[in-house]
Amino acid sequence: MVKVHFLGAAGTVTGSKIFIETQEINILVDCGVFQGKKELREINWLPLPIDVTSIDIVLLTHGHLDHTGYLPRLVTSGFNGSIIGTAPTLAIGRIILMDSAKIHEEEAEKANKDGYSRHNPAKPFYTLKDVERTIALFKEVESEQAISLSDHIKSTFRPNGHILGSTFIEVDIFEKKFVFSGDIGRPKDILLDAPIKPKWADFLFMESTYGNKIHPKEEVEELLIKLVKKTIMERGTLLIPSFAVERLQSLMYRLWKLYDKNKIPNIPIFMDSPMGNNVLNLFEKFPNWHKLSPKEYRAMCRHITIIDSFRKTWETIDDPRPKIVIAGSGMVTGGRILTYLTKLIDKRNTNILLVGYMAEGTRGRKLLEGIEEVKIYGRYYKVKATIYHDESLSAHADQAELLSWISSIKNIPEQVFLVHGESEALDAFSTKIKEQHNWSVKIPDLFETSTLVF
Repeated sequence: MVKVHFLGAAGTVTGSKIFIETQEINILVDCGVFQGKKELREINWLPLPIDVTSIDIVLLTHGHLDHTGYLPRLVTSGFNGSIIGTAPTLAIGRIILMDSAKIHEEEAEKANKDGYSRHNPAKPFYTLKDVERTIALFKEVESEQAISLSDHIKSTFRPNGHILGSTFIEVDIFEKKFVFSGDIGRPKDILLDAPIKPKWADFLFMESTYGNKIHPKEEVEELLIKLVKKTIMERGTLLIPSFAVERLQSLMYRLWKLYDKNKIPNIPIFMDSPMGNNVLNLFEKFPNWHKLSPKEYRAMCRHITIIDSFRKTWETIDDPRPKIVIAGSGMVTGGRILTYLTKLIDKRNTNILLVGYMAEGTRGRKLLEGIEEVKIYGRYYKVKATIYHDESLSAHADQAELLSWISSIKNIPEQVFLVHGESEALDAFSTKIKEQHNWSVKIPDLFETSTLVF
């Protein structure tokens, strides 16, 4: 008998946490924070509905915040086991958690100074010291190498695209194969190899972010060329909020290639994301995890100005030249992009390109929906900038790509659980799986527990 607790990413796309109770060992697969809507973010502050000290091990599919961002809270709540992931995943996890802790500390300090928090005093969600304690528990694993977790349980991490180091995880529990998809990448990603497909799954836990959508045919080059020309003509700024991991490097690569092919002029391009810069260095450190050659990597980095201080952020804002700025965060929930928006979002010669998925409740989603004012650091700013959106740059597989990913499974799973999706995506993808495979599909609710007997 195995008990499965859905502690996150159930009925929503964030906060990934699946707790597996077995008679030998208790496993938490991923440990992310909720993002987006306020009611979800507030759950982060609540204690988990399980005994955290009973968790023996954490397995990480990849390093994104919605899969790793709760780890320091887990540690401060009493967890003291191993946190296992591939080397790039743990390296990205270190960067993201350190950056997140700094933001939490800075925002708490700013809220106390400016008095815009309803908490007195405002406290950080976790601190840099909490992160240091968490990193001490990290344990690297090689991809495609089975590791024993207990007498009758082992796990294997298999590359699945999405971001550097990302995997799906097979956990063999008493000869039953539990497959946790993590976030599945694109088969034709310009930087990463195509995801490996699972061959067998007795119990499948599958992401459904784009379970109801087919990504548009990739026309991002044409859109970037159009926006660069428009920015130059208007003598304005093209702002591209971007996730610091893989998306930002992909945008850098595309813009450099457009220049290299003489498709855009030599417009100044700035990359302003301390985290993104740190992740960029990982592409040099882990060359076997991506397609970028050392020569291309060096040329791209020479072409783009990397901002390495907050002072230079302000210098870039004041730079009167037409320019492109890529800055975190992707859903406009934090990071350096907010500083640019406070000075540029109310200017008509500012263009903002949102790329990929925008979760409910995020500033990115609100900008897409045409909000006229946006709240940043407790103040409201008029939105006079022109907003553009491109989903073809998404690092998530779409419905057809998700169906292709499960097409190589030889058996009929005893149960498929759909997670990491909003309700429309979950319902649509459930219907598709039933139509094509006639498999048993369940959409769990948040904090639901399923008991599996075999």
